[in-house]
Amino acid sequence: MKMGSLFAKRSRFGFALALVCGLAACSSTDKSDLAFEEIPAEKLYAEGLVAMESGDRKEARSKFEELDRQHPYSNYARKSMMLSAYSHYKGGEFTECIADAKRFLTLYPSDEDAPYAYYLIGQSYFRQIPDVTRDQEAAERAMQAMNDLIQRYPDSEYSNDARRKIRITMDQLAGKEMQIGRYYLERKEYIAAVNRFKTVVSDFQKTRHVEEGLMRLAEAYLAMGITHEAQSAVAVLGHNFPESKWYKMAYKMLTDDGLNPEVKKGSWVSRVFS
Repeated sequence: MKMGSLFAKRSRFGFALALVCGLAACSSTDKSDLAFEEIPAEKLYAEGLVAMESGDRKEARSKFEELDRQHPYSNYARKSMMLSAYSHYKGGEFTECIADAKRFLTLYPSDEDAPYAYYLIGQSYFRQIPDVTRDQEAAERAMQAMNDLIQRYPDSEYSNDARRKIRITMDQLAGKEMQIGRYYLERKEYIAAVNRFKTVVSDFQKTRHVEEGLMRLAEAYLAMGITHEAQSAVAVLGHNFPESKWYKMAYKMLTDDGLNPEVKKGSWVSRVFS
C-alpha cells in the first residue's frame, strides 16, 4: 500500500480544498510578519495544506512549525504535527519524520492518528535499511516500530502492511547473521559460527535463510566432531525441506563422513523444531 494513497484516505486531516483555499485566500501575510504578528491557527493550517497540495513541502512545514509555535495546544497544532511528519517522510527526511512522529506520540498517545504515527516511524526506518553487509540497526528499529503498531492496533488499516514489512525485515536480519556466520566458518572459528547459525535457526525459522542455516550448522558441528548435533540438524533439514538443495548438500556431507541423518536425543535443534 503506497503512502500517498494511505494519506489521501485520511479525511480527518481536512483535505477539503474548497474550504482550505477559501481560508488561505482570506488574507495574505508577508513572511516577515510571521515572527511578529499572531496569525489565527486556522489560517496557518489552511495555508500549510494549500502549500502541501501544491507540492511546496518546505513552505508547508514552515506554516505548520509557525502554527505549533504560536498555538501549541490547539487542535490545529495537533493535526499539523502529523502533516509535518508526513511531509518530512515524502521529502526523504526520515530523521525529522521520526522526531515529529515520536513527539506526536508523546503528546497524544491515545489519539486516533497514533497508529499512523507508529507506521510513519516504522516506514522511515524501513526506508533506511542498508544492504546486508552493513550494520542493521535501522532494520531492528523498523521491526520494533512495526511490532509496536501491530501490538497496540492489530486491526488498524496499516497493520497488514506492517506485518509484510516485518517479514522482509526479519529476512534481512537473518541474512546478516548468515553473512557473519559464514565469515567465521571460513576462518574455522566454529563456535562463533555456530552461535550465528543457531540464531537463524532459532529466531528466524520463517525466513528463506533457515535451510542454509541448518546445513551450515551441520558443517560446523562436523568440523568440531559434535556428530550428534550434525546428524540432528541434517535430519531436521530433510524432514522440513526434503527438496532443498541445502539438504542434498548436507546429506552428502554427512554420508561422506560415514554418518546418516538422525534426530539424536537431547539435540537442541530437534527441540527448536518440535
